[in-house]
Formats: sequence, C-alpha cells, structure tokens
Amino acid sequence: MNQQALRIALVGDYNSGIIAHQVIPLAIDIAAKAVNVDVSFSWIPSSSLASNHLSKLSEYQAIWCVPGSPYKSMEGALNAITFARVQLIPFLGTCGGFQHALIEYARNVLCLPESDHLESNPHASLPLIAPLSCSLSETTGVIFLKHGSTVEKIYSQTKIIEAFNCNFGVNPDYQHLLETGSTIQITGVDEVQNVRVIELDNHPFFIATLYQPERSALQGVCHPLIRAFIQAASKPYRKD
Repeated sequence: MNQQALRIALVGDYNSGIIAHQVIPLAIDIAAKAVNVDVSFSWIPSSSLASNHLSKLSEYQAIWCVPGSPYKSMEGALNAITFARVQLIPFLGTCGGFQHALIEYARNVLCLPESDHLESNPHASLPLIAPLSCSLSETTGVIFLKHGSTVEKIYSQTKIIEAFNCNFGVNPDYQHLLETGSTIQITGVDEVQNVRVIELDNHPFFIATLYQPERSALQGVCHPLIRAFIQAASKPYRKD
C-alpha cells in the first residue's frame, strides 16, 4: 500500500445513531483495500466550516458530504461543497449531501440564491428540495443511468438497484432548472424520471446520489461508486 494515506473529509455532523455514519468508515475501508491504497478520514462538523475556516479542507484529497441533514450549519455544508467544486477536489455527496450539492449549484452557478430546502426552511420561495411524493425511508429502488455518463461507466451498466433512507429530493416543479444546458448533469433517474444521481462536467470527480451507496458495507460489499471515488482521490490533480 501507499506509504502516505489519502485523507478524506467527511463533512457532516457525526451521530452514532445514524446507520450511514456507522457504515461509511467500513465502506471506505473495504474500497481502499480493493484498490490497494491506505485511506484515513476525519469527521468535519458543518458548523466548523465558516467562510474563514475552509483552509482546513486543503489538507484532504477528497470530500464526502454525508447523510444526516438538516446539518447544524447549512452554510458550512454548502461552503465545503463549493470548495470541492471550485478547487476540483473529488467530491461525493450521498442523501443529504446530494440535496445540498444541488442547492449549492443552484445558488452559486445558476444564480438562484433563494434556492432552499423545505426541511430547514419551510417558507422557502424557491424550494428546490422538497418532500418526496413517496418516502424512500429504508427502501430500495431501481435507477436508470444515463448512457455515456461517468456513473454509468463506473457501474458498467445502465440499470441498478440501490438502498435509500430519505424523505426529501428534487422538487419536480424545479427540475427543469437542472435541464437547461448547465454543467450539471442528471445522470440517474427512477421509473418516473425523478432525479436520483447528478454529476458535474469538467471536474475530476463530482457525483451525488440520493441513495446511500455506503450501505453496501452492511453486506461487506465493495461499492463501485465508493471505489471510484477513492481512485479519483489517489490522483494528484487539483486546481492550483
């Protein structure tokens, strides 16, 4: 294995009662062994990522925005996502990380600062993230991946089944904002075209999923997406 371990920042507010938080370290370990690299990780509380304290993220080769929203500091979570996007640091967002990656993009790239999450702001004027019409709490679902996308290449197939534990997702009334030629791509949808995976063009690795790939660790399985995330982190490329 490599002498110097890759460092992954787990952005979120650690809670030992959240299954995703229990299994993410195991999922990382399984994937790291599969690609024969040493990996260490640190939990970074959202409240510690105020604008003046983002430099700590420069110590890491990858950033994972983990489930467990609403975060104690939405600003902190969004700042971390912006940092990963702009500095071209490999980024993975799962569940709450997916939801906030979309809010960050809408606010800072699509210039829609009012974009928000109805769970944390019930009075949002642009509720980009809203309650799902059908809860995905402790369920599995079929996802269809866009042909030629990064995520389709990672899985080597266009139809997958993944585990969910969430009640919020992209508001269908605003999904068109993500389909207007921007650099963000919807690359995974369910049977009725609800968004389940997004990725960014022109970025070494920026993928977010509404599902929780880390749950594969419950069966001791190396998840292809987490494996690809770690492989991306092992490459030295980032923006100066």
